Amino acid sequence: MAKNATLHKKELERARQLYEYDETERRLHRCIVGVDEVGRGPMAGPVVAAAVILPPKPLINGIDDSKKLTPKKRERLFDVILDTCLAFGIGIRSSRFVDQRGIVEATHSAMRMAVLSLVGKGFQPDLILVDGYRISGLSFPQKALVRGDSTSASVATASIVAKVIRDRVMDRFETLYPGYGFEKHKGYCTASHRSIVKALGPCPIHRRSFAPVSNGSDEVDDVS
Repeated sequence: MAKNATLHKKELERARQLYEYDETERRLHRCIVGVDEVGRGPMAGPVVAAAVILPPKPLINGIDDSKKLTPKKRERLFDVILDTCLAFGIGIRSSRFVDQRGIVEATHSAMRMAVLSLVGKGFQPDLILVDGYRISGLSFPQKALVRGDSTSASVATASIVAKVIRDRVMDRFETLYPGYGFEKHKGYCTASHRSIVKALGPCPIHRRSFAPVSNGSDEVDDVS
């Protein structure tokens, strides 16, 4: 019981830190949009981006960089985020898009799609907080945050939404292309995944432009 209380207290304090950052920005910018993406590094599957607009309250306890959370926690928080946020947008770019246009353009395109879906719903961003680097091709004010998913509540929630959606997509791909283990490795360049591709060959969602797929190399260019 005491252990659970301590954990709850730590999670609450962490969430407060993330919300405090957003509140400093909200003093100058009315509509803040947090943006993050997942899926730059995998050798299979899409790039997925999310854009989230949070209200100042209520605080969502337990949020953090999605990579620091267990799948179970992410799933729980996903539902809370969607119930709490003012709006969210999703952008997805396929493995084929990655092969044709490159991973950088696929990432920027997915993030643009997520933001513009909010604009299509009537929201006008006053500031976009984005993890890592500015999104090309957008006219709205932006601030790139190093480790943004560990700095801003808006970006952290976007990271969770994007991660859960991409994981669900990869689970679905396992039913379409059984035997590749997508429900386990989610398309990332694990040793088991590379071994499966060597044995079975690539399936339609593998990125042919990535070295582990194109030449069967064990070397992995990690761009996640």
